[in-house]
Amino acid sequence: MKQLLRLFLPLAGIALFQTTAIAQEADGCFMLDSAGQTIDLSTVCGLPKKNSAHASEFQAKIKRRESGIPVIDVTFNGQQKFEMLLDTGASQTTITTEMAQALGVVPIGTHKAQIANGDIVEFPIGQVASMSVGKAIVREPKVSITEGDPLLGQNFFEDYDVTIRRDVVEFQPR
Repeated sequence: MKQLLRLFLPLAGIALFQTTAIAQEADGCFMLDSAGQTIDLSTVCGLPKKNSAHASEFQAKIKRRESGIPVIDVTFNGQQKFEMLLDTGASQTTITTEMAQALGVVPIGTHKAQIANGDIVEFPIGQVASMSVGKAIVREPKVSITEGDPLLGQNFFEDYDVTIRRDVVEFQPR
């Protein structure tokens, strides 16, 4: 009987005093202190430390979508703002001839590119002093000058991990 009680009591204790597990709401490695404050344990887990203030510096509000593609504001040369499609498939940023005129961009060469339908086309290229989205900035990038839609391409965000959310685009430095 004593042996049966020794086996039964621990099992009864487990059944009576269950603890529930709560799913982790935030990414990363952390724990909550007794006051419910988050303690970052990234260094203990071997992960890079996240800085939430730093992350918010690289957000761009999505103004609208065209065929599902986000349209965001891009500032050229620190002063002139234009709406552009964020095209993750475009290797090069393209601006319209009207944008090139407004920015004073002059062609310095040509660039061959394969467009979405598979055709190879040649565009004039120019250079701007800078392009920025929030605090994300690229200095002296080359841009293709086209008659099509203005596209923010890989030569802008190649050093960033880009996350497209419902209302914003996030740029995380790599």
